[in-house]
Amino acid sequence: MSADPTQVLAFETDCHIFDGCGFPAPGLHSFLFEPLWGDADSSVYFNKTMLLALLGSLVVIGFFWAAFRKPKVVPGKLQMVAEAGYDFIRRGVVYETIGKKEGEKYVPLVVSLFFFVWMMNLWSIIPVAQFPVTGIISYPLVLALIVYVLWVSLTFKRHGFVGFFKNVTGYDKSLGAVLPLAMTIEFFSNLFVRPFTHAVRLFANMFAGHTLLLLFTIASWYLLNGIGIAYAGVSFIMTIVMTAFELFIQALQAYVFVLLTCTYIQGALAEHH
Repeated sequence: MSADPTQVLAFETDCHIFDGCGFPAPGLHSFLFEPLWGDADSSVYFNKTMLLALLGSLVVIGFFWAAFRKPKVVPGKLQMVAEAGYDFIRRGVVYETIGKKEGEKYVPLVVSLFFFVWMMNLWSIIPVAQFPVTGIISYPLVLALIVYVLWVSLTFKRHGFVGFFKNVTGYDKSLGAVLPLAMTIEFFSNLFVRPFTHAVRLFANMFAGHTLLLLFTIASWYLLNGIGIAYAGVSFIMTIVMTAFELFIQALQAYVFVLLTCTYIQGALAEHH
């Protein structure tokens, strides 16, 4: 389940329906954590989401290190799972979007992004952690900015300044009189809106999913009193259903993030006509 007992007022106050207390609905406070080290009023501190991001990185690195430190021609179970995940991203995302010849060099980056984002999402349903790191906008924003910098640098390197300008503005003289308007829209869309939407798409889904899980989890506890017990049972079933659905969304959003990454790289490498 997704509710963090340290965050949810229902568990802290033992508040139930008919006890004279209101429903402690989840909100922005559910995404705020006290520092584990340091002071929140200063610029240097370490909190739960930072710890989960660090642990997530170690989990991904440890998994692939354990799987490939002694690779075998006939792979064991761990190596087989790692190879299947690696090959899925390489063939199903990178090769399909960028192409085998151009895309091979970007496979390590895209595989790393996929499994890192997926792990950050998975923390939402892992006991004790119970929070999606990507539900904090700063984390997907940094990842999106990494992709953005790569896209800009690749476009400059491949096409030069003039080619870069044409690429980001969608220059096409056949548009005639609407060309200036179209170029202006494309310019702001590619240079300013693109990294924002790339980050927000991941953040918004994880934020909304975690909020829904919190809502049903808190409701299960809040209704656990008198005739509300029957409704608490329904809410608890919904919590289980939403948790299963969230598993699907977590993997899907990691996939969408790297698919867009490959689309941007492909756009940077493609010849402008």
